[in-house]
Amino acid sequence: MTHKHEKYDHLIALCKPLPATPTAVAHPCDQSSLQAVVDAAQKGLIAPILVGPRSRIEAVAKQHGIDILNLEIVDASHSEASAAAAVALVREGRAEALMKGSLHTDELMGAVVGRDTGLRTARRISHCFIMDVPGHPDALIITDAAVNIAPTLKEKVDIVQNAIDLARDLGMPEVRVAILSAMETVNPDVPSTLEAAALCKMADRKQITGALLDGPLALDNAISLQAAQIKKIDSPVAGRANVLVVPDLEAGNMLAKSLSFLAGADAAGIVLGARVPIILTSRADSVTTRLASCAVAALAANAQRASSSKAVG
Repeated sequence: MTHKHEKYDHLIALCKPLPATPTAVAHPCDQSSLQAVVDAAQKGLIAPILVGPRSRIEAVAKQHGIDILNLEIVDASHSEASAAAAVALVREGRAEALMKGSLHTDELMGAVVGRDTGLRTARRISHCFIMDVPGHPDALIITDAAVNIAPTLKEKVDIVQNAIDLARDLGMPEVRVAILSAMETVNPDVPSTLEAAALCKMADRKQITGALLDGPLALDNAISLQAAQIKKIDSPVAGRANVLVVPDLEAGNMLAKSLSFLAGADAAGIVLGARVPIILTSRADSVTTRLASCAVAALAANAQRASSSKAVG
């Protein structure tokens, strides 16, 4: 299956006129994570500060011929210390984004959610995949497939709003959110359908803003106009959704991986709801996917910067 990454290329192109985003990179101590940082820096997406054991980072760079000569390194003794030091750079205002290196996601997020030293805000922290699916006209945002295991209705309000804000930051002219379940009718025996209906009514009451919402919707009638028409669903979202909100982490994980392994999709990842966007990359990611994750974070950081400037002004 051939795939030209046109949706990711578009996101990367949107960053060209923007300044590189100062980014604290936690523990980039293997080839893939360090190369991802250098590639993104060369594209002008991020201005990285490497945080981790200096000797290990320099050894990896030398072994694999990665040029880090002009990059700042903040020495930290081990992975947990790297996460803490990277978060501290954000709190000090030196970084406007955070990027995962070769440490475990739990280690990084543990530092992020620290009560007194972390990066929490009033908003629930959540994850979004930005999927580039071959043959599908638009990028698809899927949330939450990595952070919130079984979110409550209250938590889903923030998860949905995070995804809407991201979609707008990425320049989507109209954000159409499908609240997914196994069916498109409200069924008291299926809690996700009740929560979907509640979220849509909350959007009607402006408790969720910036998008069109509909749900419950099954996956087919969320993304296929033909399926929606067969089911006689009259909705501006059905068949045209560009944000898919899943009931829980298991459903989201299966959906994203099904698209990746059965449809040849790529999955850029970002965590939202903290003080700054957090870039999550995997060793299995392609170079383009890693760059796309950085581009998404750069666009989100730029929007946050613009919002802060407007508030000050």
